[in-house]
Amino acid sequence: MGSRCNPAEDASRIRVNPGIMARLRSQALNIARANGVDNIAQALWNGALDPVVTLSYRGL
Repeated sequence: MGSRCNPAEDASRIRVNPGIMARLRSQALNIARANGVDNIAQALWNGALDPVVTLSYRGL
């Protein structure tokens, strides 16, 4: 059997224009760095576990 997919799946905004997500990610990393974060991976992990941590950064 062939695979079936929804044609709208290919029209995802992220797939159509990946530059937007790249800019958002870059902005998030710049805000973390401006707030003195040394370990970006740890900051992203902490922010994923508790959004209040991320929202407490200056510059948001």
